[in-house]
Amino acid sequence: MPTPAVASQLKVLFTREQIANRVTAMADEISRDFAGESILFVGVLKGASIFLGDLARQVSVDATFDFISVASYGNRTSSSGEVRMNKDVDSSLAGRNVIIVEDILDTGLTMGFLRKLFLAHSPRVLKIAALLDKACRRIEPVKADYVGFVIPDEFVVGYGMDYGERYRNLPDICVLPPELQ
Repeated sequence: MPTPAVASQLKVLFTREQIANRVTAMADEISRDFAGESILFVGVLKGASIFLGDLARQVSVDATFDFISVASYGNRTSSSGEVRMNKDVDSSLAGRNVIIVEDILDTGLTMGFLRKLFLAHSPRVLKIAALLDKACRRIEPVKADYVGFVIPDEFVVGYGMDYGERYRNLPDICVLPPELQ
């Protein structure tokens, strides 16, 4: 956890209770859409790991998960515009119901890259679940099928999201003020 001085500078955007309620609602929607079928969640590391864990525990359909790692931010607060693959999925996507699980849909560059990559592997269905949607920054026209919250153009941390690998363990989603960036 951040020091008390740092914590007092963070503005809570969504509490852990709001997040839990929204994740449950998203899981219910996914469960209805895929009733009687199985799905493969693919979490985008590292930011989506907590969201994926909570979402996977809430769905009522057969679900497995895998992870992919890509980078476009590094230790910055804005995307470099270049997406780099660090780790590919271990599972075959061919003929499967695949849901890419992302912490935040921002410029759309990373998700556009992943969507093209995954479609080349011929999944039966490809959907996107994003906990946060920062549509005001969209460069590539990508739309999530399942969205937790739409947020303003502010840099957020917590619930898996970081700044320079810090703040991921915060239970709430908080705005990181410029003086801490």
